[in-house]
Amino acid sequence: MLYNAVMGRVEERFSGRFSGLSARLLLLTIFFVMLAEVMIYCPSIARFRQVFLQERIAAAHLASLALEVPPDNMVSTRLRKELLSHAGSHGIVLRRPASKALVLSDDMPPMTDATVDLRQASIPTQLIEAFVTLASDGSRVLRVIDASPRDPTVVVETVISERPLRDAMIDFSARILGLSIVISLITASLVYLSLQWLFVRPLRVLTQSMVSFHDDPEDGRRLVMPGKRIDELGVAQREFAGMQRDLRAALLQKTRLVALGTAVSKINHDLRNILATAQLVSDHLNGSADPNVRRIAPTLLGAIDRAVALCSRTLGFVQEDTTPLELSVFPLRVLVTEVGEAVLPGRGTAVLDNRVADGFTVYADRDQLFRVLHNLARNAVEAGADCVTVRADAGAGMARIDVEDDGPGLPPRVREHLFRPFTGAGRSGGTGLGLSIARDLMRGHGGDIELVRSAATGTSFRLTLPAERAERGAPSLAAHG
Repeated sequence: MLYNAVMGRVEERFSGRFSGLSARLLLLTIFFVMLAEVMIYCPSIARFRQVFLQERIAAAHLASLALEVPPDNMVSTRLRKELLSHAGSHGIVLRRPASKALVLSDDMPPMTDATVDLRQASIPTQLIEAFVTLASDGSRVLRVIDASPRDPTVVVETVISERPLRDAMIDFSARILGLSIVISLITASLVYLSLQWLFVRPLRVLTQSMVSFHDDPEDGRRLVMPGKRIDELGVAQREFAGMQRDLRAALLQKTRLVALGTAVSKINHDLRNILATAQLVSDHLNGSADPNVRRIAPTLLGAIDRAVALCSRTLGFVQEDTTPLELSVFPLRVLVTEVGEAVLPGRGTAVLDNRVADGFTVYADRDQLFRVLHNLARNAVEAGADCVTVRADAGAGMARIDVEDDGPGLPPRVREHLFRPFTGAGRSGGTGLGLSIARDLMRGHGGDIELVRSAATGTSFRLTLPAERAERGAPSLAAHG
């Protein structure tokens, strides 16, 4: 609380001048050094008072020894005053074991205001009495009692004025304060210069790089150049430089996506017209006399319908639009069979091993899930897989769909950026958009897609979908189309 109060007042008064990190460090250093000096000062001033009173006891003992010279233990008035003056006392009492006390006193000694027994003084008591003395006006008269430093069996009492003690304590405090200020300034200056060179200057450069990069993040000249420091600041510089490079690459990808969206929007109208014409022609295939033509006609019509929907949804995806999910409960095995019929024709001897149980159902957008599975199966076959296996099970409130193949696996460079557009393509001529779109579609359902395994013996992906949504009804969901 003391730190908050002091720093609050300092910041309020010097907010315009000391708003930088360097100035704040300077103020903090001065504050903490002064705080340390205060902690040292308290026991020091108490010890100073203790030593001062002990010196008065020793002086009183020496003064009282003059009484032992005369036979009657009496001295002249002039000598008595000189002895008391040198001892700084109004009266002295010297007590020895088995002997009467020796008394040396003014003619009219003052009344004492307080008694200080140094034999019973504790550290807390000394601290309290020291600050009581500093807070007083010095008009009190103290009766001080202690064993003689020359002979522990002798008890000495002396009556002194508090003013000389207080003046000496104030003088000592002033010297301590001056020394503390000098130490604080020297220490703060050294710390300030050290921090300025080691931390503040690199941080200022890093901050300027942040501001410059913020103004034009696509400008490669504005990237920070990390140094070779091995401390936390060096790590921060290197991590920030890496973040800048990744962000710049992402922005460039976004720019290409915008360009792609513009191109798709221009060809979307003509492409849909072409597909509509193909759809009209395909409708006549249902009336063909050839049974083989009638058998494949539904598959062809379904493919054209999905192509038309794909054009519309791809345009919405590129324009960062959201399309409500058309959720329904449907058997997954039937969908996987349709995926095999759409992917395998013309793919040589490749097969799709559908191991989904007959009664297994999922709650999802059927067209979008078809698109995800179609993308995975096509990628596997085009990569050289002879068999694509699809399994499904449920547990922990999630439906899991595993798509495995026996292909050559993904290269390491592809795995690092597998779900990033334009960077995760695993074959020549690929764009890397397929898996990125697949992840967006799965996450739009509240699920996800992940790479489970990729080796020379094959690759395995896992799709997850919330299994309990079929029981809860159709929630309001949206996904990138």
